[in-house]
Amino acid sequence: MDLRAFISLLEREGELVRVRPAVDPYLEMAEIADRASKAHGPALLFERPTMAAGRTPVPVLMNQFGSYRRLELALGAPLDEIAGRIGGLLDLQVPSGLVGKVKALGQLKELASFGPRYDRRPAWREVVVDPPDLACLPVLTTWPGDGGPFVTLPVVVTKDREGRQNAGMYRLQVYDARTTGMHWHVHHDGAANFRAADGRLEVAVALGTDPAVTYAATAPLPPGISEFMFAGFLRGEPVDLAPCATVDLQVPADAEIVLEGYVEKDETRLEGPFGDHTGYYSLADQYPVFHLTSMSHRRDPIYPATIVGKPPMEDAYLGKATERLFLPLLRLVQPEIVDMDLPIEGVFHDCAIISIRKEYAGHARKVMNAVWGMGQMMFTKFVVIVDEHVDVHDYSEVTWRVFNNVDPERDCVIARGPLDVLDHSSPFARYGAKMGVDATRTWPDEGHPREWPDELAMDPDVVRQVDVRWREFGLPFS
Repeated sequence: MDLRAFISLLEREGELVRVRPAVDPYLEMAEIADRASKAHGPALLFERPTMAAGRTPVPVLMNQFGSYRRLELALGAPLDEIAGRIGGLLDLQVPSGLVGKVKALGQLKELASFGPRYDRRPAWREVVVDPPDLACLPVLTTWPGDGGPFVTLPVVVTKDREGRQNAGMYRLQVYDARTTGMHWHVHHDGAANFRAADGRLEVAVALGTDPAVTYAATAPLPPGISEFMFAGFLRGEPVDLAPCATVDLQVPADAEIVLEGYVEKDETRLEGPFGDHTGYYSLADQYPVFHLTSMSHRRDPIYPATIVGKPPMEDAYLGKATERLFLPLLRLVQPEIVDMDLPIEGVFHDCAIISIRKEYAGHARKVMNAVWGMGQMMFTKFVVIVDEHVDVHDYSEVTWRVFNNVDPERDCVIARGPLDVLDHSSPFARYGAKMGVDATRTWPDEGHPREWPDELAMDPDVVRQVDVRWREFGLPFS
């Protein structure tokens, strides 16, 4: 399913509105999309963005992922169903019996079938812009204090030293017709490939990809797992890749727009500020410069964009997808974990609420430290641990447990380590303190010699009796 098929699906499902009057990509389009996000509104296709004189308007798609319904349409299935499929792959072990081995080989063959295919007839080669000119695109400025217009939904493709492709999502501040910033954070794979490069690193940017590919570029995949294979797994069909014209990289053949170019090892430029998903402006800093060497697109391209800011926003649903889909991976390493919630207000790297099957004294602390040692979860500033019967998605119950069960001196852990680049609260960039909160029932050998009281619960027989008689009470609630 390419982006156009997804737009058609959204329209059939009543999940998309076409905005036909002219709308300015400078702030006005973002204000409309922000209102749609906050109102849990539809996807928006702006058909006539205001462009410079002589430029053909390129329609802009926004808020395509901005609800659970649209996210599941994008990925082809309910999130819990996809998580179950991922869990099945993670449970894959080579058993000793012949029948088990044959079954395991079948599962491995199924996974391998989602690897990318190679297509030499890409749709995005229909029009070649020569010389390349970013002014052809309706790149948005989303907040008044932004350093300029930013490309906000790019699938950025690079290679590591071994020639393996990586796809990530890193914003691109447009400086002029042929250069942008390349905002890859030091902890991300694109930045690692850049550090390992000898002088110059080739880069390709795909805009307007299949929504499964767009999501996969944001996903915190384990090392060595291809984003394109993961996208194929999500949608149940391999991703078709096509070679670029001027760089040795392959990008999705059904993309709307493709930019090709390079970054130089020793060249940086001031990038930012930028109104970010924290709800604050991320500060300006030095980042590599992306030089455009080739630009091509479909005959009638569609430009994808998003706005990030105070939650809830469209990116909240992408974060919730990651919460659900990567819970099986977390359980693989920490099988005592029952469930996890990444609150939208914590912008997904500031807070994790985790329920566990507690089996021994100090178990919650062990899980906290394990979480801080797992990939991008190392950025989690607050980890709250509750007992297995607590619903981590019920924030009222979680806060009640924390406020009533926690002794601040005994149950709070302060640690230091890496923080997300966007964290503005720490005294140092990318490094600072994080807190673990043990809100589980405290055991005597954890420093609580007093008797722990029983939790209030009604007699089950009375509950059943009231259930049977409820209608005769005539009460206006259930």
